[in-house]
Amino acid sequence: MTDANPNQQLLEPLCAIARRAGAAIMAIYATDFAVRDKNDASPVTEADEKAEAVILAELARLTPEIPVISEEAAAAGRLPQVGQRFWLVDPLDGTKEFISRNGEFTVNIALIENGAPALGVVLAPALGKQGRLFAGQVGGAAFVEDDDGRRSIRCRAAPVEGMTVVASRSHNDAAALDAFFAERRIEVASLASAGSSLKLCLVAAGEADLYPRLGRTMEWDIAAGHAVLAAAGGRVTTLAGDELRYAKPGLDNPHFVASGLAAR
Repeated sequence: MTDANPNQQLLEPLCAIARRAGAAIMAIYATDFAVRDKNDASPVTEADEKAEAVILAELARLTPEIPVISEEAAAAGRLPQVGQRFWLVDPLDGTKEFISRNGEFTVNIALIENGAPALGVVLAPALGKQGRLFAGQVGGAAFVEDDDGRRSIRCRAAPVEGMTVVASRSHNDAAALDAFFAERRIEVASLASAGSSLKLCLVAAGEADLYPRLGRTMEWDIAAGHAVLAAAGGRVTTLAGDELRYAKPGLDNPHFVASGLAAR
């Protein structure tokens, strides 16, 4: 008897790959690491490169037939031709958080199928003793694994007192957010900052209701979190309400809104 969804058997190996990459990152996190600027002036460290090397080698063993787009390789001009199915990797999302040592950086690995996320793992290796790992298979289930063990997660309905909104710690634009809320008549009970793709995962876990991103992102920044959120019952849409798609020219995203059950 065959598995109805072959992606299900990839989820546990993917979690293990993310944890190996996280261990490589944490080994460097404990040192006096150097920071360099890439061609686009964004920062990069040895941790980005070591984590990427781990992930690319492991994915090549796990699924040699599936091409991989990864941030640091793409920045160096190594961008493979991809079809309807490919891996999308950000080996260290939130390099600024890593540099500032606030713990809110992640390893992101996503499988894209037909322009949409199918599977994703997001690991925050510095949160808690064992890190905080979010994973999800679209059409299946989502879970979080941390110091309290593994448990299923699901988006929540919006509380009557208003939404908990998460925004980017490094890119917060208060005026743009205020205009966004006013235009859509969104009642905000609390506004919290969070780093990297954790914002998508907090919505997936029912710890927040909405994440509007009114700035530039790349596909690898959000694909894994998008997969977790979709598996937990949420969605990511453009400001016009269309589902966010992948394998776009240039791989950059429009402004978007990630929502749970709140914005239906």
